[in-house]
Amino acid sequence: MDGAAATAVPSAGLLPFGDKMEFLGIDLPSYSWATVFGSAISGVFLGAVYALVALGLTLIYGVLHIINFAHGSLLMLAMFAVYFLWKLLGIDPYVAMLIVVPGGFLFGYGLQRLIIGQSSHGRDEIILLVTLGIAIVIENAALFAFSADERLVQVPYDMDGIDLGVTYAVYPELAALGGSLLITLLLWLFMTRTDTGKAIRAVAKERRGARLVGINVDHIFAISFGIGTACVAAAASLLAATYPVHPQFGYLFVLIAFTIVVLGGMGSFVGALVGGFIIGITEQLGRLYLGESLGLITISAIFILILLFRPTGLFGQRVR
Repeated sequence: MDGAAATAVPSAGLLPFGDKMEFLGIDLPSYSWATVFGSAISGVFLGAVYALVALGLTLIYGVLHIINFAHGSLLMLAMFAVYFLWKLLGIDPYVAMLIVVPGGFLFGYGLQRLIIGQSSHGRDEIILLVTLGIAIVIENAALFAFSADERLVQVPYDMDGIDLGVTYAVYPELAALGGSLLITLLLWLFMTRTDTGKAIRAVAKERRGARLVGINVDHIFAISFGIGTACVAAAASLLAATYPVHPQFGYLFVLIAFTIVVLGGMGSFVGALVGGFIIGITEQLGRLYLGESLGLITISAIFILILLFRPTGLFGQRVR
């Protein structure tokens, strides 16, 4: 099984329940409702982390109005940071969040302020190319420094958990769900209750007006990019005990994050959270019925359908 598979995905050797069922002319294995519901619960655990990754992406888009192609590479970099903190210093991946999240914010702030902002000259299309170039540099540097080998953080409680009846939830999954929801709540409180959060929302809505009333727009851009990077750093800590890290780790997650942002609506926090759960559940059910190799097709299908029938997403607003 590849690194993209969650630990709670039902085993490939799980026997179907009863006869096969037909869906759109395709014969699919038939499982008991308990098995299907258990797979859906596993999708909720996975979707919470997906939502956290997408949350950083949608924040950056909502404020800077650009797609950050380096998002997946920054996630991979944070995963390596968590891994080496565990490997060299023996720091638990969840405790490492106290280090990698502030570090991710500072790295993202400096990246936007010193490289992206300076080289873009105010043109969004140049920012896209700059973030793409940053992604290529980070990935190739990681490949050169760490090789293509997979590395996994091994914690003593990785197989311990709670029996929920229809599924067995291991502690890393429960931590991922609880941590993602808590971080999302804290970010929402920051955006709605603090002066900096209100300034970010003002710049996202009307940057010229924000500049006229004295808000340092460039500083807000950097803060927003830093928060987006901090979100993927937090996600890295939550994923480290479940997923092996390698230089191409970010590819799959950034694809899923883009799909979630499109599904939920560009710039929508609620959309990112709801979209994350929808994609997580859909992926796990796809793996159950179609197998590990074909399960991800469901995500691509959702992406195409949303673009065709509701390009603004579930919670997005049409630009007039």
